[in-house]
Amino acid sequence: MAEPINPEKMTGAEKAAVFLLVMGEEYAAKIMGKMSDREIREVAFEMSKIDYISPEMLEAVSLDFVERFEGESKMVIEGDSFFKNVLASSLGGDKAEAILKDVENRKRALPFVWSRDVNVATLAGYIEGEHPQTIAMVLAHMPSEIASEILMYVPDEKKGDIALRVARLGQISEDVVRDVDRALKNELSGAVGPGGKAGGLQVLVDIINGVDKATEDVVMEFVEEDSAEMANDIRNMMFVFEDMVAIDDRAMREILKKVEGQQLTYALKTATDDMKDKIFSNLSQRAGEMLKDDLDTMGPVRLAEVEEAQQSIVRAAKELEADGTIALGGKGKDDVLV
Repeated sequence: MAEPINPEKMTGAEKAAVFLLVMGEEYAAKIMGKMSDREIREVAFEMSKIDYISPEMLEAVSLDFVERFEGESKMVIEGDSFFKNVLASSLGGDKAEAILKDVENRKRALPFVWSRDVNVATLAGYIEGEHPQTIAMVLAHMPSEIASEILMYVPDEKKGDIALRVARLGQISEDVVRDVDRALKNELSGAVGPGGKAGGLQVLVDIINGVDKATEDVVMEFVEEDSAEMANDIRNMMFVFEDMVAIDDRAMREILKKVEGQQLTYALKTATDDMKDKIFSNLSQRAGEMLKDDLDTMGPVRLAEVEEAQQSIVRAAKELEADGTIALGGKGKDDVLV
């Protein structure tokens, strides 16, 4: 069974896939009949990868679903057969067959996809003795949530070096990835898929976002010593203003206590509706009305000033996390400490 989609990082295609799966085959068939071939291919591919839908995924798509599926329960579904039936109902014939072939080809092309079905501790044990560059390449090609788990198993003295190598990893030969993928698969009796993806800062950030605080500290200390500029780039990529929409309300109220009125007004100038709702729901009625008035009467503002205000709020949030007042998310960071 595949791991659930991270609700905080769901793409449009993933959200559409979850929505159609929840709504049922008949409804999905009608919707797909109005979609373009490209849209169908993207959504069908995402549907084929989904085995179950967690409450967190439903919340990201619709708050109404959260009320129906609270807690740790999940919907066990057959996403693969579901989308095949929908395609047959909505398209039929050669067109549906062509899309099915495209989806199957894309699924086979995912490197290390089999790692989701392997015990992480066992997998970490197999690769721990490899050269750091090899470990970095493997982590860069694995699903980020699996890579995060493995990095936590790596000895502290190796974590920073491996993280830097992930960030600096260039394009890897497809043949090399295939060889390593096949070798690990053979030893662990998993499935196989070729690849050719590069590493880079975003890959490293995705991995760090899933590790515990201790591992994050070890990695960032090592990166900071090697390149302060890279460490700053990573921190900026790890948590941005709009990410605060996903933190709990108690943490948000703590952050708002440290934010000046004008700063908050500027920050909301380009904020999404979801972010604005998050802010207003954690302000008193009077403070919320004053903020709305300020936004309504505020004239044009330089984008640089808006971005600086947003960064100031992010810095305040990170300071609160550093002193243990709040947690911004990630494994081992889920609880607000007071």
